[in-house]
Formats: sequence, structure tokens, C-alpha cells
Amino acid sequence: MFDGFIGLVRDIYKTEAFIPLHEPRFVGNEKQYLSNVINSTFVSSVGPYVAEFEHKIADYCGAKHAIATVNGTAALHVALLLAGVKAGEEVITQALTFVATCNAIHYCGAEPVFVDVDGSTLGLSPQALANFLDEFGERRDDGLWNRLSGKRIAAVLPMHTFGHPCDMKGLMAVCQHHGLPLVEDAAEALGSLCTLSPDDAGEENVTKHCGTFGKLGVLSFNGNKIITTGGGGMILTDDAELARQAKHLTTTAKLAHAWRFAHDQVGFNYRMPNLNAALGLAQLEQLPAFVERKRALADRYLGWAEANGVQMIKEPNGAQANYWLNTLLLDDALQRDAFLEFSNAQGVMTRPLWELMPDLPMYRNCRTDGLRQSRWLADRLVNIPSSVVF
Repeated sequence: MFDGFIGLVRDIYKTEAFIPLHEPRFVGNEKQYLSNVINSTFVSSVGPYVAEFEHKIADYCGAKHAIATVNGTAALHVALLLAGVKAGEEVITQALTFVATCNAIHYCGAEPVFVDVDGSTLGLSPQALANFLDEFGERRDDGLWNRLSGKRIAAVLPMHTFGHPCDMKGLMAVCQHHGLPLVEDAAEALGSLCTLSPDDAGEENVTKHCGTFGKLGVLSFNGNKIITTGGGGMILTDDAELARQAKHLTTTAKLAHAWRFAHDQVGFNYRMPNLNAALGLAQLEQLPAFVERKRALADRYLGWAEANGVQMIKEPNGAQANYWLNTLLLDDALQRDAFLEFSNAQGVMTRPLWELMPDLPMYRNCRTDGLRQSRWLADRLVNIPSSVVF
């Protein structure tokens, strides 16, 4: 099986050289737009490409507002603040995620609480969330409190893992029942869609982009994402006032004035530079083709997996994934480790799952629900090369 996999990947990418997990593709107007920015001298956050990138991302995702930031973690930090997360409170999230999800919670002075994921989506499980809140949630006049910790539960933060949409129908229902704001970490899910059936959305199916279901959502344009700005992120929201606050906070809370430097609160220097936005615009022009090619790549991997008796993570029912990172589900940790060692020794980069968040020293004391499914998956999941193929 291992030899066959290496042969497949080398045939897909048509090279005998090292094959990375995910690298960017610059085949459009990137150099032209970057040259335009340099010639204009507006290379920082003041420049027309920033506003244009925000407008076109909002249009692509179907959001009313988009606010560009220097990276996805900064976007998450501000989104959580705007959702009302305060120091000393808790945010419920998943342990199966990249560390930025939890770091953003920590930046707010809050603490993550980890509940389990669904095996079908790799995202936060509505049932696990409901079970935790039913057992430990206590409704008070000023919100929902965790009777175990004595802290207020401020928000729920699911992550669309590897571009596979979470069960948004279930998560929205639980959050609505308990009166909790939903903030989506869609850092990996640009180009991923989820469909709400008639009983959720009215008379007809409604298909929406990941990051547009909650009060706020967040995208990432890191160098390994489906499109990149080098480093960058985006806050999505339909709330005009939240959008105004997001832009204000990410621009050092500076009041508009021709020459005075007046600031009305503690803000952050989080705005995306014009250089990065120009790169992002050129990449965005290619995004539909990138998604199409990544889905075709996933189909090829799925064909190989089925022919060889290997499980592969497929997009959930009612969803269309961007297949940001294709993922195999192996038999156990021993097979996973053998596969990782063999493939990387052959110059084909593969990667295990991130360390589960409560296994990291800074989050070791955070509460969990046991994370049975998360730990089972962590022993078996492997990411395989997923760069766009031309």
C-alpha cells in the first residue's frame, strides 16, 4: 500500500523532487498587482487594494461585511472580543484544531473548554456540545454559566477542519437554545459550502459559505491556505455595527482626522497591508479554479483509497468541501507512524494531526468532556499532499 501511494503522488505532481504538503500557486496577476502597489508607494494598510479585497471576499462568501487583518489569529482575537468574550470567561471549542483557535481565546483573557468532535465532519459535535451544556450549564440573568467552574460561558467557537464544514444546523440549534453567540473559525474553509434544508431555512434549500452562519466568522490567508496573501486574515459578519467596530479596533482605534493622532480605546495594529491585499486579489481571481482542481485531486485520492481498502475523510452530507488538506484515516497509531516515516523518507511530505489542545502545556488544565472521538481520530489521521495540481 505505501509504495502504491508514493507512486500515485509522484504521478499526480509529475516530479521526482520533494513534494510538500501544500504550497501556494502564483499563476495569475500576482506580480502585476504587487508592482502596482510598489509603484504607488502605498504599501502599508492605507491603499486601495485593501478595500477592494475586502469587498470581493465579502461578495464571494455572501457576507455583508469583510474586514481584512494581518493574519487569521488576529481576526479570531477581534471576532471573539466583538462577540462579547471577556477576561475570566469561557469559550467552548474543540480540542482537534490548530493552536491559533485557543490562543485567540487566551488573548481575550478567557479560557477554552474542550468538547468532542464528530467523526463525520472532524468539527465540533452538536450532540457533545448539547450534552455538556445540559449537564453543566446554568442559566442566570446575565447569561449561561458553567456550574462546575463558576465562570460565564461567553461563546461557542467551532472550526471547519481541513475545509470540511461542521454540522452547522446542529450547532446553531444548540447555541440558539442556550443563548450563546456562535463564532466560526473558517480559517481552512475558504470555498467550502454548507446547505441548510427547508426545515432550517424556509421553503427552499439555502447554501451558504462557511464563516457566514455565526455572529462572526474568520478566514485565513496564510501561505499554506487555498489562496494566500503571504500572511493575512478576514473577519466576516452581516452586522454593520460589528463591522465598524472591527475596522476601528484593528486600526489602533484611531479616530478619523486630517492630522491628529487621537485614539478612543485600546486598539490593535491588525490591519492588512496593501501589499498583502494586492497578492490576495490576484489569488482570489483564481479561487474558483483552485477549488475545482482541489476537488478533482480529492476524487483521485478517493479512487485510490477505495481500491486499496484505505479510509479517507469525505465531505459531510449536505456540504461541499474545498478539500484544503486531504486526509487519510488509518487503522491505528502504529500504521499511522509507519506511514509517516515511510512517506517522508521517500520525499513525500505527510503530517499527523496537530497535538490535541489539552495535551499542550498551556492548555493542560482546561476542562474537557473526555474527548473520546478526538483522541481516537488523533491516533489515525494523516494529511497527504494537497497543493493545487495543474
